[in-house]
Formats: sequence, C-alpha cells, structure tokens
Amino acid sequence: MLEEILAYNKKIVEDKGYEAYITNKYPDKKIAILSCMDTRLTALLPAALGIKNGDVKMIKNAGGVISHPFGSVIRSLLVAIFELGVEEIMVIAHSDCGACHMHSEEMLEKMKARGINPDYIDMMRFCGVDFHSWLDGFEDTEKSVRGTVDFIVHHPLIPVDVKVYGFIIDSTTGELTRIV
Repeated sequence: MLEEILAYNKKIVEDKGYEAYITNKYPDKKIAILSCMDTRLTALLPAALGIKNGDVKMIKNAGGVISHPFGSVIRSLLVAIFELGVEEIMVIAHSDCGACHMHSEEMLEKMKARGINPDYIDMMRFCGVDFHSWLDGFEDTEKSVRGTVDFIVHHPLIPVDVKVYGFIIDSTTGELTRIV
C-alpha cells in the first residue's frame, strides 16, 4: 500500500497537481476546527462545510476531544490563535464515533495481546499515567462536545474573545447539528 501512495505522490509532483492547493499558512476564514480522525470525515467534512485548502486550521484526533490541558490539541489551538490569526473554533464530533464506548481496560488488554510488556503499563501507572482518563472514550457524543467546548472556553490561555462552537456531523450525510 505504501508503494502505491509514494508512486501517486511522485506523479502529482511531476504533473504539478499540487498547484491547485497552493495557499499560505494563514486560514482565510480565521477558523480552527477540532474534529475526529475518522476516515469518513476526510473528504466529507470539508465538502459538507464548503471549505477548501487554505480556509481553516484542521486539528484531528480520536474523538475530537481534549485529553490534557497542556497537550498537543491546546498547543495547536494556541498556535492557531496567537500565530495564525484564528478568531473562532468549531468543535465537530460525529455520529457513530469509534471513540464512543471505548474503554481503557479493554485497550490495555489489546495492547498486551499485541506484545506490549505489562511491566511497561505498570511502570507508567506508577509514574502517574491515568489510563482511565487518557484512553477511555465517551458514552454520550453531545455531552462530549459540550465538555470540549467548555474546556476550551474556560482554558486560562484561550482569549475570551475567541468564539467557540460545538457541532455533531452525521458521518453519512454530512448534516451538521449545532450543540453549543
């Protein structure tokens, strides 16, 4: 599979197919979107929102949630706001999310079954890693969106003038439902 991807990449560069995507680092619409990494959203989300390359800053992770107050998601939002001019943030979760109903203990068992040394897991727990809060998913998508929006709005490093909105997108139709 990797060889196919690399061959495609070589061809698009040779054919100058990249020219249609040239833009700068500043988001034209001054919006950052925090969304899930779900494969169904790769093309659907931009299409459903009418956004193109250069319009927004897109931050994607499992569940479209923030798992740490000073982790990579907040860091990306701070860069987007203070360095790249973002004025609004959209949190967009989706229907039928794989992070919904995800449980840390089940994932830890899968890790062990794939050869992760249980001693490493124990050592990480001893060092303060709370696998429950880090690896658990959520049970209610709407509640998750509300919590993520609230987390951003009340974060001490996010300016109060940054508008934050929450949505759920239907992962089949692309229909948006505003939550917050």
